Amino acid sequence: MSSAIATLVPESLWSYFADLNAVPRPSKQETRVIQFIQDFGRSLGLPVSTDATGNVIIKKPASPGREGRPAVILQSHLDMVHQKNASTHFDFEAEGIRMAREGDWVRAEGTTLGADNGIGVAAIMAVLASQDVVHPPLEALFTVDEETGMTGAKGLQGGLLSGKVLLNLDTEDDQELTIGCAGGVDVVATSHYPTAPVAADLDYFEIVLDGLSGGHSGMDIHRGRANANKLMNRFLYAASLRFAVRLACIDGGGLRNAIPRESRAVVGVPKKSVQEFQAYVAEESARYREEYQVTDPSCQLNCRPTAAPESLLDRDYQARLLCALYAVNNGIYRMSPDVPGLVQTSNNLARVLVKSGELSVQCLTRGSVDSEKMDLATAIRCSLEPLGAEVTFVGSYPGWTPRPESGIVKLMSGLYRELFGQAPKVTACHAGLECGILGTNYPEVEMISFGPNIHGAHSPEERVQISSVQKFWKFLRETLARL
Repeated sequence: MSSAIATLVPESLWSYFADLNAVPRPSKQETRVIQFIQDFGRSLGLPVSTDATGNVIIKKPASPGREGRPAVILQSHLDMVHQKNASTHFDFEAEGIRMAREGDWVRAEGTTLGADNGIGVAAIMAVLASQDVVHPPLEALFTVDEETGMTGAKGLQGGLLSGKVLLNLDTEDDQELTIGCAGGVDVVATSHYPTAPVAADLDYFEIVLDGLSGGHSGMDIHRGRANANKLMNRFLYAASLRFAVRLACIDGGGLRNAIPRESRAVVGVPKKSVQEFQAYVAEESARYREEYQVTDPSCQLNCRPTAAPESLLDRDYQARLLCALYAVNNGIYRMSPDVPGLVQTSNNLARVLVKSGELSVQCLTRGSVDSEKMDLATAIRCSLEPLGAEVTFVGSYPGWTPRPESGIVKLMSGLYRELFGQAPKVTACHAGLECGILGTNYPEVEMISFGPNIHGAHSPEERVQISSVQKFWKFLRETLARL
């Protein structure tokens, strides 16, 4: 079905998107996609350069008559989030994304689609290859590792670009012009923990929590979706008090910037309580479905017998761990007092791995106000340090301060009204965009972000709207013609 995507309109953009999605491109493993973009630029006879971080820059001269205009930077990131459903057999390291059309939408078959930010990359490629798009001098900037640390943007040195305006093509609502975003920091806790031998008076079960919606931990954090790590911990805490279950391991969540959709644990249940415990699992599954019937209607909790594990958590440590994870803030921490409806600070309890004497907990804490972001990160550290864990703050990056009076905001707001008959939503978002980081070395560059409708980013439910891509392409072309 992926070949059919290349024939959608605008054909050049969709064709490049299909070509891009044939290249495996996980964050921090972008060698193949870097080569792909380099080869593309050289095939057009355009100057191509790559910095020490792996960011690729392709420059294109202005259209005839536009030579004297200031250069414009077009920017998108090459990497994509790799997530799949547990039942989907797919090798992200070797396979291209399998795409399919459903009415006005394009999705992938059981995996993330890569429209975030592949549609932006494909749009830039289409502009660079076009003979009829009117534009000033262009500097196409393709950054790496946006999804797991923004190290590409952080590594971009000043002086490589001369543009005075930067168009970031990484927004997921075609009615919005984004002019600000949150910063973030990873909170990572690791430790060894004491174990205990398995007990003969216990029967062992694997607990599986799945069917959750997940999503982008910035753009979707306000939607009230269940977090698999928090919900699993809630169950384990209650079951340990009610049945004196013993915990052997937990494996929940995955990527730091994705709301966790699944969690698994192995527990030992006193033989005398097995039937009551199994009934309790069913009761809790129904309760969770009722609580999350709007956001996570497919949520389910199941248990099945399993072999005895190699060891259990020490009883005292188990109690302290479940209390600590219960105390970790998840979701919205504070709404913005200045921008109605904007999440100001949040946390995503993204990953919990407890296995064979090793603990690893990962959170992504986001905030538009840096001091409040770090205050929340500190609160999380204070929840986890009593476990004896080493808690570190990794990869902190700044937010992007809005400049609503800038020339590019006024130009594109007016153009949007002219083209589409209504005013755009000029807003800031709670996701992490690279503009704030890029602005540290290019402080005089005016920046704005826009894009087509993309739903379910960072999850296997990701999809992009075909008609919205057409609208986005028209807006991009007309913007370049006015600059």
